[in-house]
Amino acid sequence: MSHGWGYGPSNGPGKWVDNFPIADGPRQSPVDIVPGEARFDSALKALSLKYDAGTSKSIVNSGHSFQVDFADDDDSSSLTGGPISGTYRLRQFHFHWGGADDRGSEHTVAGTKYAAELHLVHWNTKYPSFGDAASQPDGLAVVGVFLQICCRCPAIKAKGQQTTFENFDPTTLLPGSLDYWTYDGSLTTPPLLESVTWIVLKEPISVSSDQMTKFRSLLFTAEGENRVLHDGQLPPPPAAEGPQGPRVLPVSAPYGETQM
Repeated sequence: MSHGWGYGPSNGPGKWVDNFPIADGPRQSPVDIVPGEARFDSALKALSLKYDAGTSKSIVNSGHSFQVDFADDDDSSSLTGGPISGTYRLRQFHFHWGGADDRGSEHTVAGTKYAAELHLVHWNTKYPSFGDAASQPDGLAVVGVFLQICCRCPAIKAKGQQTTFENFDPTTLLPGSLDYWTYDGSLTTPPLLESVTWIVLKEPISVSSDQMTKFRSLLFTAEGENRVLHDGQLPPPPAAEGPQGPRVLPVSAPYGETQM
């Protein structure tokens, strides 16, 4: 149940705990990643991202972001390696952005925000479905990419609209390097479940300010209403720490691969 959450003063992150007490949990996301304090972990493996363009299905404006959904009934589009064990299937990707080019990402690096952040959401196939996986501590793996990127789909400008979105390869949204930071965290929007292994890529991708302006032109109201969707992001805590103390963020070895 959504409980009408959003990013405004009456329903924004400061109010989420009223309906989702887990908002005060020990592994809530996002965090501020401080590279100089991150630990190198030689046990971490290369990321292997295998994405089949034929599994992309549709794109929808949810009112909080826009989301591209993928068929996930087999392992055609999947993630292995890195900090995870087993195979995780790609379910969807979506973006978070802000009202200006100097803010928008959810995670920060040494306190610095990027203009936007891409989340590629995968679920652990040891569970029978995405819904089952989402409630498990190792159920989800989200690859985060810092970026500024263009929405080229004016057909879904109004909230609730959906259109087909076929043969799109999300590999095209990845940077050249798959070096990453990783930590155990949560969904960044309600229900805020603490089930996410975060894999945040160090290298951002970027496009023009004009393309970010197109992002901010998306509408979060129904057809006929005209309020612009932006600031779809929330501030991380001032440091990577929670009620249990500072989090240790291991850093990957410099490798990774994508498969088409």
